[in-house]
Amino acid sequence: MFAKRVIVIGWDGAGNFVREARTPHLDRLIARGAYTYEAKAVIPTISAQCWGSMLHGVSPLKHGLDNGIAASRAYPEQSPYPSVFRAVREARPAGELASYVCWKPINNGIIEQSAGVRFVSQADEELAEAAAGHIRECSGLDLMFIQFDAPDIAGHKDGYGTAGQMRTIAETDGRTGKVIEAVAARGWTEETLFIVLSDHGGGGERPDSHGSSHPLDQTIFWACAGPGIRAGSAVPVSLTITDTAAVIVHALGLEAPSQWEAKLPEGLFSGTA
Repeated sequence: MFAKRVIVIGWDGAGNFVREARTPHLDRLIARGAYTYEAKAVIPTISAQCWGSMLHGVSPLKHGLDNGIAASRAYPEQSPYPSVFRAVREARPAGELASYVCWKPINNGIIEQSAGVRFVSQADEELAEAAAGHIRECSGLDLMFIQFDAPDIAGHKDGYGTAGQMRTIAETDGRTGKVIEAVAARGWTEETLFIVLSDHGGGGERPDSHGSSHPLDQTIFWACAGPGIRAGSAVPVSLTITDTAAVIVHALGLEAPSQWEAKLPEGLFSGTA
């Protein structure tokens, strides 16, 4: 059973601190799908490396991204490691692809500019409204990535896992709810696979920073719900953020590029051996 579309929602810097925050929208998603609070980011636990691995299905050593590179140049079109957006575009030339992010280097430097993606970069609150509006008004949708930056900003400001960051995570859950509600308003819930995750945590070596291999920096939450996912399905303890790429293309009924390191989690989808 494949999904008609996949919507990935990233909570930057939220790690697995969501366990301590008020997140009713995430909780409802978890209740009808699969989740873990013990997935792993890549090392170094920095946004460009982590989102780059999620989107390109390979380690930072292969995709070659860091924050400075992503902020200063476009992702090389000749790279042997295509993003999920390029993989979907090649399989579905007429598909509708969108990336709505707060951290602009994702759109400018991590996703290929030639992949035919609708790129929008805005602050979190405006971004939630814009992404929900696109869902309500678009003619169709194959793949959408939404990245909210506020949890990471709060972690740097107040400290990771602090009450200040918990408040911001709760606000991010509310913004995620706007996206989920827009999908429901279109009557798309049963045919949409949602993936909600973080790129990294923080507070491992310093209360207000990240980047190390410390478990507080490296451990993230990861949740999905939608076609082919039974409520309560187990998520393997070996799941990494990189594997998300394999989940996305499998959910759409597509083959993963042979160059990817991303692995489809065993047993995640009904009927998966």
